[in-house]
Amino acid sequence: MSRIAPVLNVLSKVVMLFSATFLLPLTLSWLVADGAQRAYDEAIVVTFAAGALTWLFTRKSQRELQTRDGFLLVVLAWTSLPAFATLPFLIYLPELSFTDAYFETVSGITTTGSTVLTGLDALPLSINLWRGLLVWLGGMGLIVLAVAILPLLGVGGMQIYKAETPGPMKDTKLTPRITETAKGLYLVYVGISIACGLSFWLAGMAPFDAVMHAFSTMGLGGFSSHDASFGHWDSPAIEAVTVVFMLVAGINFSTHFLAWRQRSMTVYRLDPEARWFLIVTLGSSLLIAVFLNVTHVYPDFLQALRYAVFNTVSIATTTGFANTDYNQWPIFAPLWMLLLSGFASCSGSTGGGMKMIRAQLLFRQGRRELARLIHPSARLPVKLAGHVVPNNVIYAVLAFAFMYVLAIIVMTLLMTASGLDLVTAFSAVIASINNAGPGLNKVGPATTYASLTDFQTWICTLAMLLGRLELLTVLVVFTRTFWRA
Repeated sequence: MSRIAPVLNVLSKVVMLFSATFLLPLTLSWLVADGAQRAYDEAIVVTFAAGALTWLFTRKSQRELQTRDGFLLVVLAWTSLPAFATLPFLIYLPELSFTDAYFETVSGITTTGSTVLTGLDALPLSINLWRGLLVWLGGMGLIVLAVAILPLLGVGGMQIYKAETPGPMKDTKLTPRITETAKGLYLVYVGISIACGLSFWLAGMAPFDAVMHAFSTMGLGGFSSHDASFGHWDSPAIEAVTVVFMLVAGINFSTHFLAWRQRSMTVYRLDPEARWFLIVTLGSSLLIAVFLNVTHVYPDFLQALRYAVFNTVSIATTTGFANTDYNQWPIFAPLWMLLLSGFASCSGSTGGGMKMIRAQLLFRQGRRELARLIHPSARLPVKLAGHVVPNNVIYAVLAFAFMYVLAIIVMTLLMTASGLDLVTAFSAVIASINNAGPGLNKVGPATTYASLTDFQTWICTLAMLLGRLELLTVLVVFTRTFWRA
């Protein structure tokens, strides 16, 4: 207990801070009188009280967190905060089970975008706003946000930031102080979010929809306030705005931050991921458009291009929006889109999956091993953007790739053992671990995850958490070495 108590003490402060996030939907509920105000009143009281009581019992255990404490805090925060986030759903929608409510909030905070809810158009505005806000908060990571604030409470943040930040090169700092880094990233995040919301409004969305979908777009989470998602508007202008900002959110926010600080676009050209992210995503969109046109899914190429670009970019960036039921397309197209969700997004973006930088390093490592077969004694360093990548980073990427594939296999087998067909099981696991949202068949873009059993829902919930925290951050907590003195 002496090891866990300091972590719980910090977690208690995070929980108390999290209770303040209910104020935004509470204010909207009060302004529009949508009938959900009591749900937020009770959620604030319960969440703050739980955090305060935990702090009271652990207040004498405060100390500077060590590296292992950072990993434990990340895991506890990302599993406990969704539990508190369920309160408005459970109070306002009493027919909703805790399993489904927890799935919904984990889907939001991990920016997955899968949902078990139907009748979204009829839900109170504040409930839909809460769903979108969860995606937005999860987009850059609640822990990174806490890193910018917790130092004010006497807690250091470097270890936490290294544990939560996506990507293999976690030691890189953008500014000398980690709190400045976190604040800088959020400043950029907020600024682009505002631009996204204004663009949606100018393109024809109502103000509330513009805010809600700006949250979901910048978090690459895919929650919508309409059952038909972007099919509700059937607007090429709105879809074009969405594509642009999904691509922006799919690029490393560190790159955006540096471009803003240096007032130069050269940073994007020098980013080893951004170029390939755009080439792969937009190139795949064009390829799928040609495929849809050749197979006569749409009557002309321009229509095929419209639907291919929107849905391919959406799934490749792990957003999960849809403007048509692509589950009805020939299977090659949606399978290729799900494959893209596994690696297209850049590290440090709000996207999920393995990330482009890991895919690049795996490709280069494979090419090095082929060269070694011909020149076994040669020194063949792996380089990225002209710099030699240390072998320990390569080993970490290989370990991650192995655990990633193993997790997909194990969870797919569990889903099929529980009675699901292979396509539904595999696509649900892929979509969940890559935080992409909709899968295929029973969990396609025209349906929800509500048809899954509780066991299947918990498997998908676990997959979302593993994917958002990039597997190793979670799995290390369950090793004997972690708990050894």
